[in-house]
Amino acid sequence: MRWRDAKKGEFKPKEKPKEIFIEASPIINRIKAFLTDSFMVFMPIIYVVFYVIMGSREEFRTHMLQGWIYILIPHYIITTTFLYIKNQTPGYRAYDLKLVTFKQKKPTLLQITVRYIIFTITLLVFPLLLMTFFLPNKLGLHDLISRTFAIPSK
Repeated sequence: MRWRDAKKGEFKPKEKPKEIFIEASPIINRIKAFLTDSFMVFMPIIYVVFYVIMGSREEFRTHMLQGWIYILIPHYIITTTFLYIKNQTPGYRAYDLKLVTFKQKKPTLLQITVRYIIFTITLLVFPLLLMTFFLPNKLGLHDLISRTFAIPSK
């Protein structure tokens, strides 16, 4: 920018591109999708870890950190694969939801990974999970940090 242009009023500042924002899907649909994913993806992994890998629940209880690592790594891989390839997990598909960025594009692998990590932390710290109900746009902490959210797919 030249000073003369600004002084004469010929300078026009560049406008930042505005992000297109569509309202997120209803919270109840996201909760139902989460519960569906829990039973379709998470529970079979837990069963395999408890009874096939660890041998019993008591063995899991004695080596709990190792057991949770055995559970979370396959869960992360499966969930991330679904979200990266189709923008949907089985629960999202059942309730006609898809994951998009704030600019209505397909999320990157990094965004999906950040979303997974923050959501796992949010589940452990319950007040962070309740934050979703009090924000005006009804997005969770994992949505805000990863800049992704679920919208109706139709």
